[in-house]
Amino acid sequence: MKLIRSASFVLLAGVLGVAQANEAAPAAPKGDAVAGQAKAAVCAACHGADGNSVIPANPMLAGQGARYLAKQLHDFKSGARANPVMMGMAAPLSDQDILDLAAYFSAQKPQTRAADPAQVKLGEKIWRGGNLETGVLACTGCHGPSGRGNVLAGFPALRGQHPDYVEIQLKAFRAAARGDLTGDKRENDPEGMMRGVVKQLSDTEIKALAQFVSGLYQ
Repeated sequence: MKLIRSASFVLLAGVLGVAQANEAAPAAPKGDAVAGQAKAAVCAACHGADGNSVIPANPMLAGQGARYLAKQLHDFKSGARANPVMMGMAAPLSDQDILDLAAYFSAQKPQTRAADPAQVKLGEKIWRGGNLETGVLACTGCHGPSGRGNVLAGFPALRGQHPDYVEIQLKAFRAAARGDLTGDKRENDPEGMMRGVVKQLSDTEIKALAQFVSGLYQ
């Protein structure tokens, strides 16, 4: 009986300790989509009021993962990702502004678009199976079979994205991997995953992938 009481006391103490620790831990800050909508007014000219950009070189933000969006804004602000326009836009943003903007855009519905039929076959082949001959890995492992990304890991959704934008970014990652970086710096890839994946992609393969994901919204 004493042994049972002792074990019960230890268990109760452990539970109370966990509860107290949880009470002491501050709640993680969260984004407010309503507040983000008001703050997103300055983003509309380039990305559309709801994040559905009509400019091919500017990314679609609607439906993008909040974690990914927040990271990109922080990277623009810190200079880890160098783009003169976005660095200027992100500079005055507070941490809460970034969370609010990410919450708003992630809650919006992305528009759909059609891919170039001539590019789809090659694009799908690389997306789903990579290129064994050149060591290019399949894209589905991180971005999902349907291009919805991985919200928890912070991997972006690519379905329905402007092909021009995807092509620009893939070439920027490739340039960083090859040491001939120009234009939009893509050094915000700490593990080097994207640089490693795209290093051996040809221009033809990049164009085909960009076209394929633009229509990958099923």
